[in-house]
Order: sequence, then structure tokens, then C-alpha cells
Amino acid sequence: MDGPQAGPLPAGAAPRERAVPRAIVVGGGPAGLMAAEVLAAGAVEVDLYDAMPSVGRKFLLAGRGGLNITHSEALPDFLARYGARRAFIEPLLQAFGPQALREWVHGLGVDTFVGSSGRVFPVGMKAAPLLRAWLARLRAGGVRIHVRERWMGWTADGALRFDGPTGGHDERADAVVFALGGGSWARFGADARWMAPFAARGIALAPLRPANCGFDLADGWSEFLLERHAGQPLKNVALSFVDAQGVRHTRAGECLLTRSGLEGSLIYALSAPMRDALEAAGSLQIELDLLPARDLDWVAAQLARPRGSRSLASHLQGKLALAGLKSALLHEVLGRPLPAAPAALAAAIKALPLTLSATRPLDEAISTAGGVLCEALDAQLMLRELPGVFCAGEMLDWEAPTGGYLLTACLASGRVAGQGALAWLAQRPD
Repeated sequence: MDGPQAGPLPAGAAPRERAVPRAIVVGGGPAGLMAAEVLAAGAVEVDLYDAMPSVGRKFLLAGRGGLNITHSEALPDFLARYGARRAFIEPLLQAFGPQALREWVHGLGVDTFVGSSGRVFPVGMKAAPLLRAWLARLRAGGVRIHVRERWMGWTADGALRFDGPTGGHDERADAVVFALGGGSWARFGADARWMAPFAARGIALAPLRPANCGFDLADGWSEFLLERHAGQPLKNVALSFVDAQGVRHTRAGECLLTRSGLEGSLIYALSAPMRDALEAAGSLQIELDLLPARDLDWVAAQLARPRGSRSLASHLQGKLALAGLKSALLHEVLGRPLPAAPAALAAAIKALPLTLSATRPLDEAISTAGGVLCEALDAQLMLRELPGVFCAGEMLDWEAPTGGYLLTACLASGRVAGQGALAWLAQRPD
């Protein structure tokens, strides 16, 4: 990938102009677009190739319900969201963190605001205006975008092989940035086909695993429950479980009852340790606290109050405001009739046991763990085994919960990879 070699000039000859370097970015998601922006700003010819009919398709889909750009929490808390890969992600976010990301969005002419949850959104909530402004700036900066161009791997002599509208063709560049995504939502481009040619080149990979995913209930829900409550939110609950190392995880929030089990923000926030514990044991027992704001003694005392001629269901609703899906879940797990003893019923309300048997399929997950091992990359995200080749985004082996953490790290990694490629190009001999 070296540029033209320098040599002595004849006497009186004018200095030769150095050829403008060319960089190729493969993948048109946030990480790839950010790498292309950095490279174009560094006076490099940039060609970006993407297999889909247009770029940023998963980015647009993620923003349909409101594009969560980043989070406003303190940086130490923000960094803690990256779990086992914090040490790898932290330098990227120190270089381009949540505040820098907000300023970058403002530079595209899009204002942001902090929601009640601390999450940061663009004014208007949508992804499309941001993407349009970004693409306009990229094209104005000289980035050439090629769509319907699928990367097929390397040729025997190291060129990049693409299959596009006009057939197969080979491309060469002085630096390459791959930002090919993980393995979820394949219909939007992240289908993990890149893993085979990477493995063939001896690049260290971790198997892809679902992240921010739903889980299946071991025995499934009854048809009675599904007919009345499938798709409904289970609000103001807490989920608790013990992982394979004996550590108890507890978190409050909201989840969704699906036809096969549970998903939603509360599940996603704990999905990494839940997945790991399930894989280690083959199943996972969780406990749902249906009244997390009340302690066990208070619940038992309310249930022990005389209910006269009222039914137990009316008593639960009147004393505990427990009705609808929460009441139905009690019957689903404990059967009919519910335990009459206040202490036993209170214990179930505070720790309703459910057994999970599997994660939902990889393609349904919001994101994936696994991919190019971080140890295979240097600090500038260049592959140690392939000088001049950089990787960024979700194709790297890290994961984070929803809430802006995924997008922030993808953009930060794209920026670092682009800067790394510029530094690599600057080292070329004249």
C-alpha cells in the first residue's frame, strides 16, 4: 500500500508533486461515514462503498421512534456502560465523547436537547434531517459514494473485490477502513458476510452473539395470557438474577411481554450478563418485583388486611393497585387460585420467578457482540496483521446498552480509524 518511492532529482528539475492518496471506506453506516468525513478533511481522495441501495439505512430505522444520539450522564458513568471492553472504548470516547458528538451534530445545523431520561435527541427527533445534512457535507467535501457495491473479499494480490451493478471489479487504495457492522438486521446491510474473508486472512474474530436482545420463556406463555396481553408493556417493575459468578444483578424499569418471552429497555439494559449467565447454565431464572417501590413487609401487611366480601383480585387492585398484566402474570406463574396466605403471596409479588431458555435470534437483536477482536487492532484501530487496513464500528468485539451508547462509540471509532488512516498515509515515502 506504499505510495510512489522518492529519489534524487536531476539538477535544475522542479520537485515532483506527491500523488494524492486514495482511501476506500467499506460500509456506509455511522462509523464508515465518520471515517470518510475525517479522511476527506485530510485532503485524501475518498471512495465509500456500500452493499445497500442507500447508506445509513439502519441509522434511519433506529431513528424512527426518536433518534437517541448519546446520553448526558457524567462521563465515568457513561464509560461504565461498556463493561468488559471499557479499556478499549475509553480512549475513543476521550477523543470524541458525548459532548463533542453534540457539538458535531450542531455543526450540521441540527440542534439537540436532553430528554427527561438524560438521553440526548435532535430537535425534531428524526434521523433523516441529520443524515441528509451529513451526506450533503460529505459530497461537498469530495467523498464519492457508491451504492449496491458488495465487498466480496481480497484478491490474490491484495486488491479489494467488489460486486456491483456492472459486475465484479477490483479496487486498490493507499488505506482502507472497514465499517461493515455486526450481524443484526441483515435486511439493512449488517449481515456479517465479511467474517469469512476476514477469517481467511487469519484475522482474529470472536463469534457474533446477540446484544440488546429479547429472551424466550422456557415453557412459553399460555394462550390465555397471549390473547389478552401479548405486546403490552410491563411498567414499574424490577428484574433480578444471579450470574454465573454468583453476582446478583437488579435493575428497575419497563419491559414488554412478547409472544415468546420478554424484551424492551429493562431487558436490553441487562441483556449482556443475562445472555452470559444463560449460556453458562443452559437456562436462567429471573425474578420480577411487581412492586419495587414497596418492601416485602408493607406488601404483606396490605394483603393481610380484611377484604370482606371483595374478591382477591379486587383486594389486590384496591390495596396494591395491582391489576391488568401484573395480576395476570401472578396467575400465569402461581396458577388459580392464588395463595391465600398473605406472606406467600407477598413473596411472589416481590420475586415472581420466570425461567428463560434462550435469547432471540441474532438477526432480531438491536446490536451484536463479537467480531474483530480488539487485541487484533492497534490504538489507531489498524489491523496489526494488515498495515494500512483499519476497522471501526459494530464489527469490532464490544457491546453497550441502548441509550445512545452504541451510536456514540460507533462514531468515535469511525473518527479514530479515519485519523489513524490519515496518520498512516502521512508516513508514506514521497
